[in-house]
Amino acid sequence: MAATSQTLNFDALVSTTLKNYTPRIEDNIFSNITLLYWLKEAGHIEKVTGGEQIVEPLLYGKNATTGSYAGYDNIPTTPTDGITAAIYDWKQFAVSIAISGLEEAKNSGEAAVISLLKAKIDQAEMSAMDAMNKMFYAAGTGNSGKDWNGLGNIVTTDGTGTVGGINAANETWWKNQFLATTATAKKLKIADISKAYNNCTKGTIHPEFLLASQGVWEQYEQLLQPQLRFQSTKAADAGFENLLYKSAPVMWDQELVGSGKLYFLNSKFLKLKVHSDVWFKATPFEKPHGQDARFSQILSYGNLVTNNRRFQGVLYDISTTDAGGTLA
Repeated sequence: MAATSQTLNFDALVSTTLKNYTPRIEDNIFSNITLLYWLKEAGHIEKVTGGEQIVEPLLYGKNATTGSYAGYDNIPTTPTDGITAAIYDWKQFAVSIAISGLEEAKNSGEAAVISLLKAKIDQAEMSAMDAMNKMFYAAGTGNSGKDWNGLGNIVTTDGTGTVGGINAANETWWKNQFLATTATAKKLKIADISKAYNNCTKGTIHPEFLLASQGVWEQYEQLLQPQLRFQSTKAADAGFENLLYKSAPVMWDQELVGSGKLYFLNSKFLKLKVHSDVWFKATPFEKPHGQDARFSQILSYGNLVTNNRRFQGVLYDISTTDAGGTLA
């Protein structure tokens, strides 16, 4: 009777346990991927209710009716173009959790089932973390174009590319900032960092976050005098190694190894848009016909989007073999 009771309650037990664990999975993933951690801290993980596609309104032109006037002068009222939209497809991401009939039989008690499920969840979490980390730094063309958008598409080394359905080769206002290092032996150079930072700046709008590979980050660390190695206490408290350039944390991610790039990012114009109903949502455990196993998927819909590439930039062609740098 006990075994029958356990079998009858299995679905409810594992489904409830998995549902309780999914917030932790999301938190752990976002706490271990540098880009996602920063977007979350900046408040730019945005949940939307749906729609055929993700639409980001853009302002790309100035209103031509501005100007001074005197007395009875006619004030221009000509309608002005300059408003369009970047359109992104919804992308899907999943990780499956499987429990075979034999595993279920061997772990027949409630505590044993939860222990087994926790191990499966930990495995799924680490696998999802690794896959997401690769995906968000790539060009969004992986898995036959099914991968989510990434920095490799949004911030390119020539500013071109089609992002949100807009081709920057034709619409030059849609280009991101880019600068090749000018230093001898392609070392990281403070003057180049300053130039790239200022290229992404307009008034009070400036990069909030600099992201590099470990090697490039170590070059930056060596450029600084020990007494000038200030860091973001928030990022440090979260466990991330970081330094500051002006007020922007400079952080690194192992997935960028060998890239020779230093990204200059502004969260106001870079967002992770996710579906409010399908975001780390666990499906019920089901037993497919013909298989002695039960499966659940943790599903997410969304995409990484930008509504202004002009304020994102990259300093590139930095040597990844020489850890030195230059202040010049």
